[in-house]
Amino acid sequence: QVQLEESGGGLVQPGGSLRLSCAASASIFNNGVMGWYRQAPGKEREFVAGISRSSTDYADSVKGRFTISRDNAKNTVYLDMNSLKPEDTAVYYCALDLAIRNDASRRVQEYDYWGQGTQVTVSS
Repeated sequence: QVQLEESGGGLVQPGGSLRLSCAASASIFNNGVMGWYRQAPGKEREFVAGISRSSTDYADSVKGRFTISRDNAKNTVYLDMNSLKPEDTAVYYCALDLAIRNDASRRVQEYDYWGQGTQVTVSS
């Protein structure tokens, strides 16, 4: 059983920055795809960013503002969020897809493990 734990959420003003971290409990993380999703109240969970061993992918709404990265030695994936907007407010989840893929999937169903989520609130 793999456990994922997010951290780094909080309250930030519009235009500000946050870094989210997701630590995995097992080294099998190294070959899998990691994804970040978010869910705002009353909305469906949506793809934010994903990272495989060789590529990254971003939702259009965050492209150019968010950066996903991974440190396999620490079993950790990061999401650096800049130029935050009120519409970025949501609970952010990290997820692990154990399949070995060249590209990250955007489909929720492809991910095998999920963290509990961390709240990000962008407000003045």
